[in-house]
Amino acid sequence: MPSHPRRNLVGASRAELAALLEPLDPRPFRAEQIYQWVNRRLAGGFDEMTNLPKPLREALGGIATVADPEVVEVRRAPDGTAKYALAFPDGVVVEAVAMPMEGHTTLCLSSQGGCAVGCVFCVTGVLGAGRNLTGGEIFGQFRALVRAERLAGAPVNVVFMGMGEPLLNLPGTARALELLYETVSPRRVTVSTSGIVPGIARLAALERRPNLAVSLNATTQEQRAELMPAAAHWTLDALLRAMREYPLERGRRITVEYVMLAGRNDSLEDARRLPRLLRGIPVKVNLIPLNPDERYLAGFAAPDDGHIDAFAAVLAAAHLNVTVRWSKGRDVAAACGQLRGQVRREPAAPAARA
Repeated sequence: MPSHPRRNLVGASRAELAALLEPLDPRPFRAEQIYQWVNRRLAGGFDEMTNLPKPLREALGGIATVADPEVVEVRRAPDGTAKYALAFPDGVVVEAVAMPMEGHTTLCLSSQGGCAVGCVFCVTGVLGAGRNLTGGEIFGQFRALVRAERLAGAPVNVVFMGMGEPLLNLPGTARALELLYETVSPRRVTVSTSGIVPGIARLAALERRPNLAVSLNATTQEQRAELMPAAAHWTLDALLRAMREYPLERGRRITVEYVMLAGRNDSLEDARRLPRLLRGIPVKVNLIPLNPDERYLAGFAAPDDGHIDAFAAVLAAAHLNVTVRWSKGRDVAAACGQLRGQVRREPAAPAARA
């Protein structure tokens, strides 16, 4: 008889923990203790759960595990950015990034094993779709990076800007947000979308909302259809309406990301159209010069610095809050649009996913 796989408790709810513990110790506070160890203290195993009796820890070890994705590769750039290739038991590999910033570290997480949106300037999109990650798998990336980078107790921001479109994986994204909020304020968490309009509405309906970033990258519907084929299913008007309706607490703005592509979306007419599109929406605009990839993004280039500055000047003159974001981690292909997840990994023996 094959043995039953052990349940991974990373991503498990309080109710699921209580059900697991019922035959071992049905007292409610035991499930809460384990929940706190996994989600707040980020324990790596039952041995670390020192307020549990040793016999209970041993019994749990026979039926459950606390398992993050396996670190199969780490590449560290001269600027301190670290790109992690993380493998799940079924062989799916994603990339996540730790970026040291002034006063904090930003962790960039993946929500899918690929991306079906197909943005032509993004390596992940060019390589195609992959499966949705569960909330536990997304949260597991956070746990893995915090433990590897020794960030426990340090100021951390989290961005869903890795592989995948978070709003095409709402169940996984929403569950991961719930788990992240145990240790990270919603004001320090940002979900980035290519413009999945129904997903923005569902994100807006959450009781505790993250910051919203919208990857716009175009000032006409025709441009978006060319550059972002799947996202262009929703019109610019519909996307802008969803942004206007997104509830913002005092002091919050929507981040508009605009990847600059020489000869594609960087004309001064584009720069003049952008403020008109965003009129009345509390936004800050990040201009992101294309991060190149000779193999997958051949034929695309960033504008020269002078052209980017001129584009930014038009936005600033229209009273937009604008920043040119020079991406960190380019030396190790860890920058915006460069994540691949192409490290190959054979599937492990079947295991339950949280």
